[in-house]
Amino acid sequence: MIYRLVEHYQYEQEIKKSIFLAHAVPVTSEDQVHEWLEKLRVLEARHNCWAYRIGQKYRSDDDGEPSGTAGRPILQVIEKQNFDQVLILVVRWFGGIKLGAGGLIRAYGGTAAECLRQAPCAEYIPQKTVSILCAFSDHALLKARIAEYDAQIIGEEFGAEVEMKITVPKNAYTALYDRVLDLTRGQAVIIDTEEAEN
Repeated sequence: MIYRLVEHYQYEQEIKKSIFLAHAVPVTSEDQVHEWLEKLRVLEARHNCWAYRIGQKYRSDDDGEPSGTAGRPILQVIEKQNFDQVLILVVRWFGGIKLGAGGLIRAYGGTAAECLRQAPCAEYIPQKTVSILCAFSDHALLKARIAEYDAQIIGEEFGAEVEMKITVPKNAYTALYDRVLDLTRGQAVIIDTEEAEN
């Protein structure tokens, strides 16, 4: 099961006199990641370490901490808790006591983990958008049956034939595709609008 944040959430804790403030933010593009980093970075703080994951894209930054002690532990938390489309920024104000590599990994990873545990989230089900072109005689039947696949109609246009624009969970798309062709005796045309836009 994959999760996605519902809204921006923050969590703060003190570890050996250093303050760690984590921000968990829902993001859908790298542009949004950069916008949030600009907005949330605290220049007066010693370190602004972060990681994000958006589908197959991910990145992390230690921002001056020893390599692998901040950004990577934050990214591992995102992966371990099965989050997608999320950015976590952990801001550290140095309190004068060095934590060592193990201490930094635990501090950054632990702060990020607790932030995600407390943040409001929802199950994330990847969706696919398609258009179905069908005859008027098949419209009512298709409309009734696509709900079995958790598909949602987001638009309909009536012309020489009916065009239904729908979203369907990606894992149900192949079964829906086969069912639509079966119900219309192979007469319906299914257009993958995501491929058409690329």
